[in-house]
Amino acid sequence: MNLDSAKKVFFLESRENLQRIEENLLTLVDNAHDIEFINALFREVHTIKGSAGMFGYQEVTDFAHNFENVLDGVRKFEITVTPELVETALDAHDYMKLLISYAEEDRELTDDDLRQGELLSEQLRGFEDEQTSNDSISSSIPKKPLIQKPEADKQRDQSSTAPGVESKYWHISLRFGENVFTTGLDPFSFIVYLKNIGEIKNLITVTEMIPEFKDFNPEICYIGFEIDFDAASGVDKTKILEVFEFLTDDCTVIILPPHSEVEHYCQLIADLPESAVQIGDILTQSGTLTKIELEEALNLQQHSKKSDSLNTGGRPLLGEVMLTEKMISQPIMEAALEKQKENRVKEEQRKRSIRIDADKVDQLITLVGELVISGANIKQRTAKLEDSDLTEAVEQMARLVDDVRDSTMYIRMVPIGETFSSFKRTVHDLSRDMNKKVDLVINGGETELDKTLVEKIQDPLMHIVRNALDHGIETPEERVSNGKKQKAIVNLNAFHESGSIVIEVSDDGQGLSREKIYKKAVENGLLASGQTVDDRTLWNMIMLPGFSTAAQVTDISGRGVGMDVVKKNIDSLRGVVDIDSKESEGTTIRIHLPLTLAIIDGFLVTVEKQKYVFPLDMVLECTDVEFNQDDKEGGDFFTLRGEVLPYLCLQELFYGVAMGEKSSDEVQHGSQGENKNKIVIVEYARKRAGFVVDRLLGEFQTVIKPLGRLFHNMHWISGATILGNGEVALIIDVPRLIEYVSKMVNSRRAQ
Repeated sequence: MNLDSAKKVFFLESRENLQRIEENLLTLVDNAHDIEFINALFREVHTIKGSAGMFGYQEVTDFAHNFENVLDGVRKFEITVTPELVETALDAHDYMKLLISYAEEDRELTDDDLRQGELLSEQLRGFEDEQTSNDSISSSIPKKPLIQKPEADKQRDQSSTAPGVESKYWHISLRFGENVFTTGLDPFSFIVYLKNIGEIKNLITVTEMIPEFKDFNPEICYIGFEIDFDAASGVDKTKILEVFEFLTDDCTVIILPPHSEVEHYCQLIADLPESAVQIGDILTQSGTLTKIELEEALNLQQHSKKSDSLNTGGRPLLGEVMLTEKMISQPIMEAALEKQKENRVKEEQRKRSIRIDADKVDQLITLVGELVISGANIKQRTAKLEDSDLTEAVEQMARLVDDVRDSTMYIRMVPIGETFSSFKRTVHDLSRDMNKKVDLVINGGETELDKTLVEKIQDPLMHIVRNALDHGIETPEERVSNGKKQKAIVNLNAFHESGSIVIEVSDDGQGLSREKIYKKAVENGLLASGQTVDDRTLWNMIMLPGFSTAAQVTDISGRGVGMDVVKKNIDSLRGVVDIDSKESEGTTIRIHLPLTLAIIDGFLVTVEKQKYVFPLDMVLECTDVEFNQDDKEGGDFFTLRGEVLPYLCLQELFYGVAMGEKSSDEVQHGSQGENKNKIVIVEYARKRAGFVVDRLLGEFQTVIKPLGRLFHNMHWISGATILGNGEVALIIDVPRLIEYVSKMVNSRRAQ
């Protein structure tokens, strides 16, 4: 049987599980008494262990087993959560990540890797040994229940009995691993052997995991058992567990003693691996209800429908019948209802989502782009035929193409929250190494942007976060002396604004030192001594190559590389970086990025005879403006409804044709007035500017095509697109042009 596709899914899901494990470990101290949180953490490790065992990755299975034992002690409140335990668990997470990456790449572990694994396993066993020591000292102290209950609930439970819960028999919950058959084990043989040490009073075969016949694999074990067992005299839990000792690594075996407390059954219901959504199935699978009791409850429910139909028009819920007949207690029913709710949510998610390879999505985007170009070609040719019926059909097709384009692009959009969450570990490790106290606060994690952008923004954000902790955040002692709280805050925020996505990284540290940066700029020859410069220009100098004000070089920063790499990477994504800082208050670095790099709505214009496209999301309006050529209002500015805006003539910038001279395009198509100029008003990164063009051609669906190496020096162009008639139109790099206009404005103000 070919397992390649199954292994691919295993590695993908393992990476997702590892990420959730890391996130949960970083908040474990604050959730040390939340049993649901700890159980979720335990299940993630258990899932990796079981899945790795199915594919024969023994190193992963063995190490995960040691990790799992410690978490099992935590969820039983037998091991105390301490900062030392969290640090060891994080190291264990990293080692599991290494093992899985080696397994995926089919690489052998080095001697150093093996020694690291042995050391971590020893550290994990040390926590288990501490648990054993504590158990021997405090054996006479009642253990903390798995689920804390209000005092009123405790009194209610003590004053009432619950048939089917306070059983006089042992209860064994048994779920077999999928690879039981392939290892030569017969599940029923354990049941037969169990009869040698006692009597089976009740046995339920759990078949919920058996798929439809078309999906059935005879090599996989799908069944489980729920058993009520009357052990012979002298048989304890250890003896019963020995029956299943060959299964403990690959299967789930839960053994509850006679007269178990209600809390144990509640916990068993919460831990059920099946996804049953019927309340009766959940209760029978957990052993809190026998099949006979279930059938009796169903009969009573049916009888109630017949007798009460005239009065109520319906029948009571099955759970109400069970509670009325005292088959189960209220806490058990509440736990079962919670499990039912959880299973329904999982089932809905399973039905709604499928996994798609990223390469297939990229291929689909490419095909949709070609469809958009072909649609524009058809629309253009149809317009020449002047056939109303054909025109209407083409318009309908164009609308459908738009819908297909939007839906396809939405597939590529992913929330940035996952990227943000990955920095929790960075902040945790760096703050520990630098003896600083820092909290990472995430906002706007649900904000979506193109998958390609998410992948490429990871490294720049990492540089910024590391710089914030190294340069921006003070030591706890310095913060207290400055009247601040010991624990600093680093904020990651994302939101949409003017056709772009904005990512902010801010801190409440010491901020940038204007004096130090100015002095360094003078030393580097970037400024003349005594030269006046505004804050924004000064802050932007820290993004120049080799610019650093650090007094000493550390492992984190100080070599003058980092922020220049950030700017270079953001520039490659057609983005803009802004810095805002106040000394002793903090720094905010704001990154503006386009929403997508594939297909956009554009606004088509001409300059000379060449067609250009402005991204439509950045276009505010288009208008005719009459400039005063004598003084240009004191510079390259114009007034639009009382607002003074800078402008730039693209004809002059691209072709050296002074504004006011008739272009060849104007001669060909006529001009609406000697001094009338068509101007496109755009906004990006909270800055506005106008760009003078020759003609306005209207909206146009734009498939972005990258420029080749031959055109890498075209600073004002970010890409190209193909028009319906086969012509090539160049896409205006609005962020770069606005930056250029802003520099011109600042330069003239300084003069």
